[in-house]
Amino acid sequence: MPVKVGDRMPHGSFAVLENGELATLSASSLFDNRKVVFVSVPGAFTPTCSMHHLPGLVARADEMLAKGVDTIACMAVNDVYVMSAWGSHLGADGKILMLADGEAEYTGKLGMLLDGHRLGLGTRGQRFALIVEDGVIVHKAVEEPACFDVTKAESILAAL
Repeated sequence: MPVKVGDRMPHGSFAVLENGELATLSASSLFDNRKVVFVSVPGAFTPTCSMHHLPGLVARADEMLAKGVDTIACMAVNDVYVMSAWGSHLGADGKILMLADGEAEYTGKLGMLLDGHRLGLGTRGQRFALIVEDGVIVHKAVEEPACFDVTKAESILAAL
């Protein structure tokens, strides 16, 4: 069952690169005692994600941080090296925390899996945005298939 507003973020972890080294970031470290904009995209280097979604977050990151956000995180069911390279390619370094959920474990705990097999993508995550305060979801937006509206940076800013 998908998470909903009022739910606590599930326990789990993400793969990240810290100074070029593989590391693990626990969900509790990311969400506890913090305000986080948590965005999931279907895949790094995919068209909408690369042309609109991540670039919009990068462009509007300072505005989100000015509204009291501690961290802006972008997660995808990709490996950590792809997520790091994609973030660097689009200027996310120092603005957006790039999180890898390579086996879709955390995405599954959120109940937000996407079957992309007919597109040759395998199991992925839905396109969604959460605003999380001290580990609790206070805003949830999920895109309909092939849409990009409720999770774009402008919509997130309006929800903050």
